[in-house]
Amino acid sequence: MDIFIAIVAILLGITGIVGSILPGLPGPPISWVGMLLLYFWGGGTRNGEPMSLLLLLIMLGVTIIVTVLDYFIPAMLTKKTGGSKYGSWGSIIGLLVGMIFFPPWGMIFGTVIGAFAAEMIFSGKETEASFEAAWGAFLGFLSSTGIKLAACGVMMYYIVAYGF
Repeated sequence: MDIFIAIVAILLGITGIVGSILPGLPGPPISWVGMLLLYFWGGGTRNGEPMSLLLLLIMLGVTIIVTVLDYFIPAMLTKKTGGSKYGSWGSIIGLLVGMIFFPPWGMIFGTVIGAFAAEMIFSGKETEASFEAAWGAFLGFLSSTGIKLAACGVMMYYIVAYGF
């Protein structure tokens, strides 16, 4: 039974890493569930040291923060590159629409197209200024993906350390 739980936890960790890149799968929460599984079924290190509740709660906090930031980083970088509130909202709406209707590429293109269109239509900016805001949205998407991958990588480390 212990090996089965460890294998399921590792599969959840791998799914979390994949979910950090692909839309539709909430990567960090899935990886955290792998840690939770090991915690409740007595996963421990080779020395027999059990996973601490403090570690589990810290990783829960990281999971919540990373998941929330994932929706706001593209909008923040859109503003940093000269985008208006319309571009920020356009990037968020484009991300959600792209995620729902055109996965997996829709998240990337939806973020960029949403920011670009909102800047052109609602802010009345020229093409070049709108493109700069869209570029910021794209960089925000890449940044949030990197943060999710880092969080899932750390959780995967703990899953392997406490699972085997």
